[in-house]
Amino acid sequence: MRILVIDDDAELCQLVADYLGPMGFEVASTQEGEDGAARATEEFWHAVILDVMLPDLDGFEVLRRIRSHSKVPVLMLTGRGEEVDRVVGLELGADDYLPKTFSSRELLARLRAVVRRAGWVSEVVPEAPLKEIVLGPLRINPEAHTAVLGDEALSLTPAEFGLLLALAKAKGRVKTREQLIEEVADREWDVFDRAIDMHISTLRRKLGDDPKNPTYIRTVRGYGYQLLAPHP
Repeated sequence: MRILVIDDDAELCQLVADYLGPMGFEVASTQEGEDGAARATEEFWHAVILDVMLPDLDGFEVLRRIRSHSKVPVLMLTGRGEEVDRVVGLELGADDYLPKTFSSRELLARLRAVVRRAGWVSEVVPEAPLKEIVLGPLRINPEAHTAVLGDEALSLTPAEFGLLLALAKAKGRVKTREQLIEEVADREWDVFDRAIDMHISTLRRKLGDDPKNPTYIRTVRGYGYQLLAPHP
């Protein structure tokens, strides 16, 4: 399934691609409204994810241009929460609307919904099995929910394994505590609950990691955590 992301935030575009890619989506992106409007109408897409705030054309104008030529499902994003933005976008033909504080699961659910409503039910690809992730002596099997360090299987709780997998899937990018809570706890933890830090602490201990000189999990003060590639 082909998805076009039109957003001037290159990091967000990459995050969307990294999240949707393993689930069978082919994600392309552009940071300019003019280019996005052209690509959205000249190429085939199952859906378009469109930001309201763009440097050249605003998202509403991009949406007008898309709707003048195409009925492709459009899911709009905005950093602003004003109701008027949502109303204008929907009146111009947007299929759904998401604030930029969305969780990855909510994005996926809404994306699948707009695609399904457009009649692409058979094209919606189920979540594809993730391959084993190897970081030096650490091997993580997402399907079996197992992690092995060297020749020793790690005894991890579901929360610890979820945190380790979320950090591994980030491919070296820093994950905020809020992002980890979204991915691992499914909103069951409060954003300010220090339980996540306790789980990281026990996970480090099981990895034999020194937080002051980490091999695997680095704390980015005031932001979150990062899984490091081990030294060769």
